Amino acid sequence: QVQLVESGGGLVQAGGSLRLSCAASGQTYISDAMAWFRQAPGKEREFVATIWGGGAHTNYADPVKGRFTISRDNAKNTVYLQMNSLKPEDTAVYYCAARRPIATTYTYWGQGTQVTVSS
Repeated sequence: QVQLVESGGGLVQAGGSLRLSCAASGQTYISDAMAWFRQAPGKEREFVATIWGGGAHTNYADPVKGRFTISRDNAKNTVYLQMNSLKPEDTAVYYCAARRPIATTYTYWGQGTQVTVSS
């Protein structure tokens, strides 16, 4: 089992920055793929960014490319999402997720952290 706890959400003005953290515990492995998803009110949950291969590889959703950066500190079992140039449309609950390398879907999820961007 893997437990994921997000933190770092809050209220920020448009153009501002936030850094989200996701602390993983339990049976975690460097080879696990980690990701951030988000869900805005009235919308389906959507993919934001992922990191795998121990941090060697990353991928981003088009709306956040060039503004968000995903990273991980393997020694701390923590994944980060640095969010810059925030827009009101980035407002959502952000979730951290993890999966084993052989899994095709994300198995483990955190409780989420609210990010609100005011215009």
